[in-house]
Amino acid sequence: MKLEVYNIKGQSTGREIDLPVELFGVEPNEHTVYLAVKQYLANQRQGTHKSKERWEISRTTKKAFRQKGTGGARRGDMKSPLVRGGGRVFGPRPRDYSFKLNKKVKSLARASALSSKYSKGQIKVVENFTFETPRTKEYLQFLKSFNLENKKSLLVTENNDTKVYLSSRNIQKSNVMEAKFLHTYAIMNSGTLLISEGAVNILKELTA
Repeated sequence: MKLEVYNIKGQSTGREIDLPVELFGVEPNEHTVYLAVKQYLANQRQGTHKSKERWEISRTTKKAFRQKGTGGARRGDMKSPLVRGGGRVFGPRPRDYSFKLNKKVKSLARASALSSKYSKGQIKVVENFTFETPRTKEYLQFLKSFNLENKKSLLVTENNDTKVYLSSRNIQKSNVMEAKFLHTYAIMNSGTLLISEGAVNILKELTA
């Protein structure tokens, strides 16, 4: 499997790069992709939601009105869920939403996501580059050269390039991620995947 390599201006360099078949040429498994995305989103949840139940409400226990003759419900004290400000019945409690996935399932999900992008022609390989100083204008020009200035995109870099990251973070729909942290949700949530040449080598190591 080969892909053409482009420079920072969106022009072909006349070179091609080999892509690992086990990462970009597998039959996409939709269920593993679903599980990986579900796990990522679940792990982002803080789970700090909480509402007070009846026993946690601090209110008087004095009988509000007589038992009979009012035409209303005999709903007890002012802590009752039937009263405004009373406790909530079976309200949310703090909990941990995270769950684990097998390493092989996560690897298959990532390969399925990359293979799906490859089959749709939504992956472009860019030669390694950096900026002298962080400049949003330069990164925006880089996106324009690939007609991605108003579209979702994800640039996968070989290392943590602070200058490129700082140049991109103010641009909507655009993200930058280090290759070793690439996950299924990030791939599926991007429109076009821009991968640096060095990042391809890192991704090969992940499949080894």
